[in-house]
Parts: sequence; C-alpha cells; structure tokens
Amino acid sequence: MTSPQPADTRTNGRSTQTATLAEIAREAGVSAPTVSKVLNGRADVAPSTRSRVEELLRTHGYRRRRAEASRSPLIDLVFHELESAWAMEVIRGVENVARDAGLSVVLSESAGRLTPGRTWADQVAARRPHGVILVLSGLDESGRALLTSRGIPFVVMDPAGDPGTDVPSIGATNWQGGLAATRHLIELGHTRIGAISGPSRMMCSRARVDGYRAALETAGLPVDPELIVSGDFHHDAGYRQGLALLRREDPPTAVFAGNDLQALGLYEAARELGLRVPEDLSVVGFDDLPVARWVGPPLTTVRQPLTEMAEAAAKLVLDLGKGEDSSTATRVELATSLVVRSSTAAPPVR
Repeated sequence: MTSPQPADTRTNGRSTQTATLAEIAREAGVSAPTVSKVLNGRADVAPSTRSRVEELLRTHGYRRRRAEASRSPLIDLVFHELESAWAMEVIRGVENVARDAGLSVVLSESAGRLTPGRTWADQVAARRPHGVILVLSGLDESGRALLTSRGIPFVVMDPAGDPGTDVPSIGATNWQGGLAATRHLIELGHTRIGAISGPSRMMCSRARVDGYRAALETAGLPVDPELIVSGDFHHDAGYRQGLALLRREDPPTAVFAGNDLQALGLYEAARELGLRVPEDLSVVGFDDLPVARWVGPPLTTVRQPLTEMAEAAAKLVLDLGKGEDSSTATRVELATSLVVRSSTAAPPVR
C-alpha cells in the first residue's frame, strides 16, 4: 500500500507539521476512519465525501510516496466478453507494448457486463498494476474512485457508452466506417441495402448504423426500418438475422453486416437459401479480422485498426502512470478504411 505522507512546511529553518488526520476529519465534517478509508483507497466512501476529503488532504500537503516502486509489473486487460478473434487482435496489441516495457498482461472477463463488479476492482487494487485497460466496458463511480485513490491509471478502449469527459479513451471512426461501407454498396448500384447492427447499448454499434443511415440519406435513398435488424456481433446473430432479411418478400440485394463475425453468419444463411455471394447478395463486414481474407469469397470489410488501437491504449495508460497529473482527459480516434475484396458486386438484374 502506498503510504500518505504529510509534507512539512519550513519557516525560519524550523519544521511545522501539517494538520493531523483528526483535524482534517473535523474540517471535512467526517470521522477520522473515513479519512483513513480515503487515504487507503477504500471504495465504501461516497464520491462527494471522497472529493471533499481528498481536496483537504491536498490543501494540507499530504502526498503519496511515488507509486512506481510498489506497482506490480502488470497491465490489467479487461474484456466484457473474451471469446473471439477480435479479442486476440486486442491482446496482441497490448502484449506488444507490455513486452517492450518489461511488463506482463493479466486478462479478465466481466461475463458480459459492461461494468466490472466490485470484486474485480478490489482484486485490481490489491495487485497494483501499472494500469488498467477496459475493452468495450467502463467503470462505475466506486470503481473509478478506488483505482484513482490507489494511483492506478485506466483507459477505456472502444467504450460501450459515453465514457465521460474525464476518462481517457481510445476508439475508431465507427460512423465514418459505416458511411464508407454503405456508400460503396450504393456506388455499385444497390438501392435496397440491409443492415445487421450490434447491440444497441454499445456506442460503436450505434455509430456504425448512423453512418449507414447517413449514406442512404445523402444518396436520396429511403431508410427502411424493416431492413435494419439487431444482432450481438456474433456469428449466430448474423446467421439468424441474415435468414430473416433474406426470406423477406422483397429482400435486400446487399447487407452491411456490422462486423466480420456477423458477415460470416450471413454467408451461411445465404448458402442455406441457395444464394451466391456476390452474384445474388453483396456483403460488407467491419473489423478486417484475419479470417476476412481467408473465407470464400474474401470479405469486403471496413478495417478497424484493432492492434494499433490496443497499442495506443497501452501506451496511454503507461504514460498516465508516469505523469504527475493524469486528470486531463484524452480521447483518441483512429481512422477506419474500406478494404474492397470479392464479396461485393453490382446487384443482380431482376
């Protein structure tokens, strides 16, 4: 545990001790044990009380010893789900930076929750890593307060929701990617274009569909809500929702699948219905996972620089750990780009 130390002020060569914890407690209107909890990074303190006590501690010159010496040689990498090739690209990026810094990576999963639980936060605080990277998730107020009080910096990669102005985050230009994917299909001559979105609670999913809508509207094409279906970024959702779209009386001639895994599920649905890609159906994915190059036909997709995003997140969290003041929020968005392969073509003549 990093011990707080009261600074001395010197007047005419004599040392004058700062206020005691009991005096700070009286000034803050709380008990001495509450001040002790704040100093020790306990999470069971109200955010407003914590802020008031920490401000008084700073005013009276209490400083923590430098945390680097007591940190474990670790970076905590937290996924809301850890079961896809997408996650492997992120792990690779964080490992690249951690290796160069002489650190190891601890992986954990929040079992589908977008906010890790209290037990996880307590475990991280006990490990004292150099930093925490949360992927497609975030922290609640108590978790943020606990990490902050322990001097453990954190960065959110591809945040599920709005991380807030005070939370450093790394993302990608999801809206621009959805726009580029749909515009490509429009330029090929498609006018009836479906979309399989990811979970609506995820900001990246909503941004991609917003880009899809913008491309249609800009081209003067109607946005048919019946052609927009919800998935979960997994293969099975692409298959199920692909069947639903393709079995419609007037099915789309092209589909923006929202991500590569859903695109692969859509491939399976098309094969089951006897449709050929791209002769009967054009498909665009998102992510550009390695498998996108290997499937038949190779998948047209929007490249999201996952490894580079993960590297940027790892470098940022380490930089924050070295700085004297990590309170300045940093929001970085890396560019997406369209990769045209063989899964898209002009619409069939009907």
